[in-house]
Amino acid sequence: MRYNWDWSIYFQRASDGSGTWLHYLFVGLAWTLATALAAWVIALVVGSIVGTLRTTPSKWIVRLGNAYVEIFRNIPLLVQMFLWFFVLPELLPKGLGDAVKQIPPPWGSYLPAVLSLGIYTSVRVAEQVRAGIQSLPRGQRMAGTALGLTLPQNYRFVLLPMAFRIILPPLTSEFLNIIKNSSVALTIGLLELTGRARAMQEFSFKVFEAFAAATVIYLVTNMIVVVLMRALERRVRVPGFIGTTAKAPQAGH
Repeated sequence: MRYNWDWSIYFQRASDGSGTWLHYLFVGLAWTLATALAAWVIALVVGSIVGTLRTTPSKWIVRLGNAYVEIFRNIPLLVQMFLWFFVLPELLPKGLGDAVKQIPPPWGSYLPAVLSLGIYTSVRVAEQVRAGIQSLPRGQRMAGTALGLTLPQNYRFVLLPMAFRIILPPLTSEFLNIIKNSSVALTIGLLELTGRARAMQEFSFKVFEAFAAATVIYLVTNMIVVVLMRALERRVRVPGFIGTTAKAPQAGH
């Protein structure tokens, strides 16, 4: 049986009557970006704090940071999303739990998706920040101490600015991952890009056209992110740490 392609499906009216199927998918892209950006703020802030704390001299603070990373790193994202959406309201006091359950869609799915994505990605950011700080020469930390800087000042003015410039390329990968991982939110009812592509194929029976469009939109979106982040990397890179390549010796020298 041969599949009949119909590219005009994108310009036909969507089932919800809001516009064409192409417009329907772009609304899903907007929800994808809104989810990814909000989750990225959580991941960057929490991950930076946890990653920094794991490099401090206090053993107990380091152990707490390690425990946070190991707990959330070893629970699959899908399980975490279900925990935030289904289990958390049951653990809250009855009045608050009922209020959480009654949050109207799509916000009732959006907030758990943002929290689970943010926390899940924060442990990966924490690892990147820890590795970035520990990759710096010990002389930088000692120089800050010799200048009379306190420990927080040493992190703020010396270590973290250098560490973030070094780890910017892997942070770019984490940002791309959070955009792609947002597709898991369809399992709790958030109609982001993948969820809307699935709804499109269910109503129009054009599975290949629906997911072909979603694939192209994801690809173009992530390529734009890569171009922008590479421009930022070139702007803030530190010679001798990132973005440098050794030149081959000239013949005869």
